[in-house]
Amino acid sequence: MPGGRLTSEDRQHIATGLAEGLGYAEIGRRLGRPASTIMREVTRNGGPDDYGADQAHDATRHRARRRKQAQPPAPPLPDSGHGRDPQAVKDFTESFTALLIQQGLPRMEARVLACLYITDSGALTAADLVQRLRVSPASVSNAVAFLEQQGMLSRERVPGARRERYVMDDELWLRSVRTSLQMNDNLVTASQRGAEILGVATPAGARFESSAELLGLMSEALRQVMERWQQNQAARSAQHPDGTEKTSGPPTG
Repeated sequence: MPGGRLTSEDRQHIATGLAEGLGYAEIGRRLGRPASTIMREVTRNGGPDDYGADQAHDATRHRARRRKQAQPPAPPLPDSGHGRDPQAVKDFTESFTALLIQQGLPRMEARVLACLYITDSGALTAADLVQRLRVSPASVSNAVAFLEQQGMLSRERVPGARRERYVMDDELWLRSVRTSLQMNDNLVTASQRGAEILGVATPAGARFESSAELLGLMSEALRQVMERWQQNQAARSAQHPDGTEKTSGPPTG
């Protein structure tokens, strides 16, 4: 299938095309493959003068087998003594990562963020992330740099050590809502200005006026949501660890 792995028959066609003096683009067109795929296949298997279909197929299978054998087993996810089902945690982490990707995060950044999010401490070192995600230190470094730039995590020094660890922002979604609110408010102002300049009696002006009304309602709803969330957080903070509420004075009876 186009886009899938090259088969032995595909490689025979490539060898035949090279023998006929065809270019990578023409061979790719006949196979329904990008020219870059043909070029990589030929380059890694001896080049256009020494490419052999059978040898290339055997070499590819050997490389795949070697990579599979070299891949270490995934380390078990610690449950911090809470009796969590490791498989359930793993499945949830994968689904949460997929959701973050759907929201627009690059794959590696989403994996790092999800890995941090499921930890009770909300903090991991680069070595922790490399071990848990089974990726290179460079991949972790690049992902962390992106997330830090976006304000999704921060760095802190590990007490008594020279290492740094990356810390999850517990108010990530609150700050995300605040950012959305600011952008929404800017759109409200711009839409109101557009309606004023174009004239609300015109189709274009009416369009901006309608947009301003909808966006204004959205901003109002977001502010109410944040206010209610902050009230809920304050109420939880006013409780003892055992769940009983603090009182500011003696019982009134």
